[in-house]
Amino acid sequence: MNIKFAERMSNIKASEIRELLKLTAEPEIISFAGGLPAPELFPKEKLAEVAKDVLTNEGAFALQYATTEGFNPLRKIIVEQRLAPAGIKCDISNIMITNGSQQGLEFSAKLFINEGDVILCESPSYLGALNAFKAYGPKFIEIPMDENGMIISELEKALKENDNVKMIYTIPDFQNPSGITMSLERRKRLAEIAGNYEIPVIEDSPYGELRYDNEKLPPIKSFDEKGYVVNLGTFSKTFCPGLRLGWIVADKEILQKYIMIKQGADLQCNTLSQVIAARYMEKYNLDEHIASIVEVYRKRRDLMIENMKLYFPKDVKFTIPEGGLFTWVELREDLDAAVIMQDALKEKVAYVPGKSFFPNGEKSNYFRLNYSNMSEDKIVEGVKRLGKVLDKYYKFSCCSSLEESAAAKDNN
Repeated sequence: MNIKFAERMSNIKASEIRELLKLTAEPEIISFAGGLPAPELFPKEKLAEVAKDVLTNEGAFALQYATTEGFNPLRKIIVEQRLAPAGIKCDISNIMITNGSQQGLEFSAKLFINEGDVILCESPSYLGALNAFKAYGPKFIEIPMDENGMIISELEKALKENDNVKMIYTIPDFQNPSGITMSLERRKRLAEIAGNYEIPVIEDSPYGELRYDNEKLPPIKSFDEKGYVVNLGTFSKTFCPGLRLGWIVADKEILQKYIMIKQGADLQCNTLSQVIAARYMEKYNLDEHIASIVEVYRKRRDLMIENMKLYFPKDVKFTIPEGGLFTWVELREDLDAAVIMQDALKEKVAYVPGKSFFPNGEKSNYFRLNYSNMSEDKIVEGVKRLGKVLDKYYKFSCCSSLEESAAAKDNN
């Protein structure tokens, strides 16, 4: 077809994870690829009861258009049940409901980024965010992390060396893909930097309530004194992803811009989903539901880590996250996780190669594993299969090195 697409389409690529999920849809494949919650934990029966009641008694409203900002009772619940306990001080005028936090990411780029502007982000960073941002033609500067998250001295260095930084993007809790958690001191400092430099920080927080070890840390937004931190939240990981309900928390002046963007994009989120979610949370305790999720995911994380220690080659490194859905695996620098993935698929096990998580695509020796979606027996079997694949590469390298050493000795 002879169609001239917009130039921005050249920056948009198919999601590697979504494309990979198509390959791993076969039931015999054990997939650690997606960031999928465990479907057996969805409160289906309670939701069916609530949905029936909503359609019977509030159907005329729930099936009608509603405001762009979102259903007020749901916004109130988010403020009182999710944000206030976390230390974020706001009211419903600071909240807009979104179609998952992914929409908040895309809207953030649309709001702040012109072509050629700089986004500072962790290295690695969330693939879905990078894909959303790339449509607007930014330049990414990767800020390295250590065990305490984004290294603030490196962030400040990048801010001083670049005049057109327009946005800082971070996932402070159990970061996707690395599983790393930002320390308390760095959270405070990042909020301070946002105010000092007058640059928005987009705090992506889909996993913060899924903590398995140690105490919860307050969001960056809770330390925001000047209004430059935008917090993105979602019910996708703690309730039901199919409802597509997330939210933006922002200063009122900033939120008004988000509202105008949403009016042009889709007018509003699904009214029925919002009403059902609100009524569910008025009737049932979501914290109790989250506690049941945490119990299951903690067990699955422990099982995956235990079996990685058992079956992976000893030189393979991986993170041990305090919560969230992922562990991040580091291979030798000469290995390519995308190449190894082809062998893994032959063994009917899948993961996400890590290269796409680096904005500038410079590292290939990493991959991401999800532990929330597979049952315990599949976690054990999948890690065992993956260890078998990795063993081939590490043993081959070892044999090659020994042969090269022997040849060198003979030559001498």
